[in-house]
Amino acid sequence: MTTVTYMGEGAIDVRRSEPKEPGAGEVQVAVAYTGICGTDLHILRGHMDHRSPTIIGHEMSGNVSAVGEGVDGFELGDGVTVMPLAWCGACRACRDGHNHVCHNLEFVGIDSPGALQTTWNVPANIVIPLPAAIPLRDAALVEPVAVAVHDVNRSRLMAGERAVIIGGGPIGALIGVVARDLGAEVLVIEVDRERQANIAALGFSTINPLDVDQVEWVERWSDGDGADVVFEVSGSAPGILVATSLARVRGRVVVVGIQAHAQPLDLPRVFWRELEILGARVYTREDFVQAIQLIAEGTVPVDAIVSRVVPLESTMEAFAALESGKAMKILIDCQASEAV
Repeated sequence: MTTVTYMGEGAIDVRRSEPKEPGAGEVQVAVAYTGICGTDLHILRGHMDHRSPTIIGHEMSGNVSAVGEGVDGFELGDGVTVMPLAWCGACRACRDGHNHVCHNLEFVGIDSPGALQTTWNVPANIVIPLPAAIPLRDAALVEPVAVAVHDVNRSRLMAGERAVIIGGGPIGALIGVVARDLGAEVLVIEVDRERQANIAALGFSTINPLDVDQVEWVERWSDGDGADVVFEVSGSAPGILVATSLARVRGRVVVVGIQAHAQPLDLPRVFWRELEILGARVYTREDFVQAIQLIAEGTVPVDAIVSRVVPLESTMEAFAALESGKAMKILIDCQASEAV
């Protein structure tokens, strides 16, 4: 089998080793596709080096290739994905039913081995069956779609409301897809012209703050009110600073993008407009189920989101393409290397 391990300090090691049999309570998955995302870029930039080295990757699809002792409900060949969260079940968050933000949460693919390998042994309780009709390439988007579903659910967005999305990368685009499916009006703000063109091709209204005054534009677009919901997805200091200026009275600002450091927030605006600031981290199992449904019914424009598919050995080149902003979503074909 082939694995991709992040070693720390921006280094990735692609190596071959012998696969292990699944242990008790585990499902062995022949990984078909693994997506790489903004979180993986944060890892590569060294922002999470205290959690390395480990096999990375947490957006995936594959087929069951073996089951360990005590595992029921899976047959060989079943299409599956993985909800990459392991919680303790004992902390206050878990006891209150919020195990996706467990105080001791282990993020699989960061804190423990992830999906950038050809054969992956995974605890059965986080393996989620896929409908047979969903192609495995499409199913590799379940995890990022679940992120978008959770973000929209956290925002309490309703049909007929206006949503502004700051950041037109894959998650921003998918939030737009989920919000539009809900019946909201969507505007996406993006500074990268190539990504802005991608967003426009998906049918969304979009502006570039390098070209227009985004605050004035949103005021005109919203008939002077401001947006009902603002999703800050860029993870940038300018993005979080302007977000509060785009929201209406008692509007909601949802912090989606990962902030590597503390950032300034316009608290006077929060005070004057009685804004809500909401955090949105990962997803629940219900979000995963909804994401699978959205992909199965064709709501998610997979072909427009996935820029390319490359073999496992080309993972570093895929990271470079994402870092340059020249791609939306790149999938790693984890079985292609086995045929080399």
